[in-house]
Amino acid sequence: MSEEITLDMLAQSLNLLKKMYDAVRIVDPVCKQVLDWGNCAAGEARTICYKYWMSGGICENCISLRAYYENKSFVKLEQGPEYLFVVTAVPLEMGGQPLVLELLKNATDQIILGYGDYNEGHTMQHTVAEINDLVIRDSLTSLYNRRFINSRLPMDISNAAINNSPVSLFLLDLDNLKEINDHFGHVVGDQVLKMVAEMLGKNIRSENGWVARYGGDEFLICLNNTGSSEAYDIAEHIRSSIEKIDINYEDKQIPLTISIGLHTTQDLEMTAEKFINYADHKLYSAKRNGKNRIVIQDDTEFSDIELFKKEG
Repeated sequence: MSEEITLDMLAQSLNLLKKMYDAVRIVDPVCKQVLDWGNCAAGEARTICYKYWMSGGICENCISLRAYYENKSFVKLEQGPEYLFVVTAVPLEMGGQPLVLELLKNATDQIILGYGDYNEGHTMQHTVAEINDLVIRDSLTSLYNRRFINSRLPMDISNAAINNSPVSLFLLDLDNLKEINDHFGHVVGDQVLKMVAEMLGKNIRSENGWVARYGGDEFLICLNNTGSSEAYDIAEHIRSSIEKIDINYEDKQIPLTISIGLHTTQDLEMTAEKFINYADHKLYSAKRNGKNRIVIQDDTEFSDIELFKKEG
């Protein structure tokens, strides 16, 4: 941004903004709260920001969080149950406090897309859903991508700390995808990635968790309100399920296993980068100590490692 925008500057333009937009609000994009900003100061939270859309959950593609982290403005179309909104997110300067100005405009009957005889609202809403999915979905597996991880994980960490509830993170790595690619080709390797992605999606309930492709043959799973014991049970079910996947190519059985690093926290000071690093550190231990297993403890000393693997 060429010039930082402050609350004092907004106060001078408030009447004009209210004439141009249906809603003007200040949001804490990390805690997902709309703030009262009377007297040109950010006051106490009044409501959760995503309640405005009546969707029942956090926005998958949060441009306000991106605006804050990247320090530039973003615009997107947001689809509600009955209406289509244009949302503009503008980062604010407020002494290091994460604040974003959101400008919301009901554009349900004001956007024209191309030419043709469209069903009222239907074609545009379908197009918006497709565009938003392109931003946050991995093209091969249809799971969430790194952009989604970068936007969503900080929110889940913050909510865990505020609600005094645990959040668990898995980092998963296919043990032998390189060998599969070398022996059977990348087309087969891609099919394996799709099969694993489908299995992971079926094992995670969307109301408390999500799955993303972290990169290459690595996947990331975040489970909210889930302690380490419950998270381990889920991880073990995933590990054993992948081991049982039946893959045949030209009458040859292709073995498949996975290693998992698991970390649980409810610490507000835990950054998303640090959270992933902890899980990655444990994943490295799982790979180093035989693969096809789960590591849930730090491995600063070998004696402290807890390794879990299917017996026999």
